[in-house]
This record gives sequence, structure tokens and C-alpha cells, in this order.
Amino acid sequence: MSGIKLKEEIEEPINIQTVEIILKKEDETKVFTGESHLVKHETLLIEHQRTSAEKKPCQVNQCDNAFSHNSYLIQHQETNPGEKLYQCSQCNKAFSLEKYRIKHQRTHTGEKPYQCSQCDKAFTQNGNLIKHQRTHTGEKPYKCSHCDKAFSNNTYLIKHQRTHTGEKPYQCSQCDKAFSQQHGLQEHQRTHTGEKPYQCSQCEKVFSNKTYLIIHQSTHTGDKPYQCSQCDKAFSQISNLIRHQR
Repeated sequence: MSGIKLKEEIEEPINIQTVEIILKKEDETKVFTGESHLVKHETLLIEHQRTSAEKKPCQVNQCDNAFSHNSYLIQHQETNPGEKLYQCSQCNKAFSLEKYRIKHQRTHTGEKPYQCSQCDKAFTQNGNLIKHQRTHTGEKPYKCSHCDKAFSNNTYLIKHQRTHTGEKPYQCSQCDKAFSQQHGLQEHQRTHTGEKPYQCSQCEKVFSNKTYLIIHQSTHTGDKPYQCSQCDKAFSQISNLIRHQR
């Protein structure tokens, strides 16, 4: 990919809605218009350029595949349909590499060999330890390319970037609604299934959403966490506080 190229033959002043993004890869040219496409494809381009020179080969069963992200490589290696010589001694699962068998067996043994040096938490995988340690150091290495926000975890960055791109990858299978976050889809699907997994511990009422349960529980506890900044009134629900402040 040669990069992003803006059309130079624009007679009127450049407007974000009229800019065309031309992505070239070999002999293929793709053109995108509009702000959301600009943001989305700039993100993809930057990520591609950052990782294209660092692709990691599979090296399992003479496989020629290579991946830009270690997580993709691991997922591929664990599901590689070739010969799996490393058998778990406690279940029927088998793995193409010994290191994945060792990692899997920790789900049986509960072993957590990766210990945090600053608290008593321990983890089954080194990657989880690294993520945890950022809660002590405050390090936020994952920076949004469209605003000033930064994150300690790449997953949080990906979720945040959808506020810029408008991407909604989680599609309901029973209607045309889509969501930017998986938990939004899960809550929505309960409107189809009628599932109400959140049970009040003090009465028999159940709810489809944890927020509704918390609001309901305040009727038992009398808790009013939403305090008016203009007077001494407090409310159990934020909607009541907003209504009061109007």
C-alpha cells in the first residue's frame, strides 16, 4: 500500500465531506468519501503501515501464513488443522505447539506463574500481567490517532475508536439493529428472548439490565447517590435529578 493520497484537482476549498481517500494496493484502487470513511480508513492505514514490516510467520506444519498481530498468530496456530502432537493429560484437547498445551493445562491446575511485583495478584499468562502492571504505572501506550485520549489496553482503544468511525460490528440476528459494543448487543437480544438474569437479592423481581437492578435496589436501601449541586435534595435515579435541575 502506497499510502493515503488526497486529490489535488479540487476547485473549491477542501471540506471533510468532499475529500476523497484513494488507497492503492498493487493495481487496485479504492476510493472513499465522507468523514466516517476518512477516519476509519486512516486508522486502518496507520495500523497496516505500523505492522506490515513485523509480520510473524506461523511455522506450524510447514504453514506459510504470517500475521501482523501476535493475537492473530496465536489464534491461527491454536486452530491450525495440521497434526496436533501435544495432548492434554486431563482432557481430550490437543495442540500443535507445546507452549499452547502448557498454557491450556493451567485451566485445570489453576497455576498462575506470573506474579505482580507490586501487589499480590498473579496471572496464568504473561500478557495479562503486563496489562495489569499498567494499573500501577499509569502507562497508557495505546493512543487514539483522532483525539488526545490514550489507553492502557489495545481493546479499550479499539472500542473508543468506534466513537469516531461510527462502526457497529455487533449485528442482531433477529432484527436490523447493530451495536458498537458486544454488551450492547447482549442487552438488546434480551428484548427478543425475554431473558432477565439480574435478580434482586431482597425480593423476587428480575431485570434484563444490571442498571435497572441497581435502580430498583435503591427502593430497598433508600440510597440516593445523585445530589443536586444547587440545593440539599438528592435522588435515587439520575433522571430524577436532571428533571429536578431543569
